[in-house]
Amino acid sequence: MSAITIEQFFETELKVATVTGAEPIPNSNKLLKLTVDLGSESRVLVAGIARQYSTEDLVGKQVVVVTNLVPAKLMGVESQGMVLAASDEGKPVLLHPGGEVPSGTPVK
Repeated sequence: MSAITIEQFFETELKVATVTGAEPIPNSNKLLKLTVDLGSESRVLVAGIARQYSTEDLVGKQVVVVTNLVPAKLMGVESQGMVLAASDEGKPVLLHPGGEVPSGTPVK
């Protein structure tokens, strides 16, 4: 990977979101449709985490989201951001704050 400047990094808008809804996407065994609360708005995100996380475990969980991505359509669902996860041997592990913070809190 090539190095980026600190200014380029700060162009990425990261916020804490609270998952308010989660459901499987038909005809996909790894994608989930998440509805998240960003404080001032609600968004739909598509995340490839269905093999590691159940929909019941996600509701109420706080996650870190990239909010200024161009929307992308995945399996017919428009994703309005990206949930951040570490990759442990190819398996996603969601990133979250160490303590509860208000939805929409910026990550710096």
